[in-house]
Amino acid sequence: MKIRVVLADDHAMVRTGLRSLLEATGDISVVAEAETGTGALEAIAREKPDVAVLDVSMPELGGIEAAEIVHESDAGVRVLMLSGSADIESVHRALRAGAAGYVPKFAAGTELVEAIRRVHAGRRYLAASISEAMADRYAAQLREKSPLESLSRRERQVLQMLAEGRSVPDIAAIIAISPRTVETYRSRLYDKLGLADMRELILFAAKEGLVSAR
Repeated sequence: MKIRVVLADDHAMVRTGLRSLLEATGDISVVAEAETGTGALEAIAREKPDVAVLDVSMPELGGIEAAEIVHESDAGVRVLMLSGSADIESVHRALRAGAAGYVPKFAAGTELVEAIRRVHAGRRYLAASISEAMADRYAAQLREKSPLESLSRRERQVLQMLAEGRSVPDIAAIIAISPRTVETYRSRLYDKLGLADMRELILFAAKEGLVSAR
């Protein structure tokens, strides 16, 4: 039986290239694609794949936050993170969220194929460019939690969408809460993170890798 994969990345060209690469192997089938984190969760719930390949940076809900939700659902889906960078902090956050593997986008295509096969077999996979020892050492030496650790999952999602430039009504519609509740989350974010305004919020989100720097 083929390894059933859900592929989530906000760039259509990347998805097309990866889909062609994976399906050419003969033992991997891409059963669904998504361009947002929320779309990825919907596809995973619908298709129940063996492996979900999630881009770290996606609109509406980041890949790491989506991985955490998948992991907590105990659906048996193995999550493999795909990222444009290989910074150790992102790797650490992904592993803590329950991801079984992490592959930078600049890694060779054969490495992604190997990663999918390995995590499907129940093992962990870190790309050759990432030292597993470095990740473990970083976790052991971590003295201070990231400010993101003080936020709930919903607060992180609202933070990301605000930083993406989405309006309060848009955010309310996407996550099915009232605009007033979104405003409450925004005020809470300012207080918890010591931010004065939206400009500081955007800079903070970019620094933490939730959105691209503007």
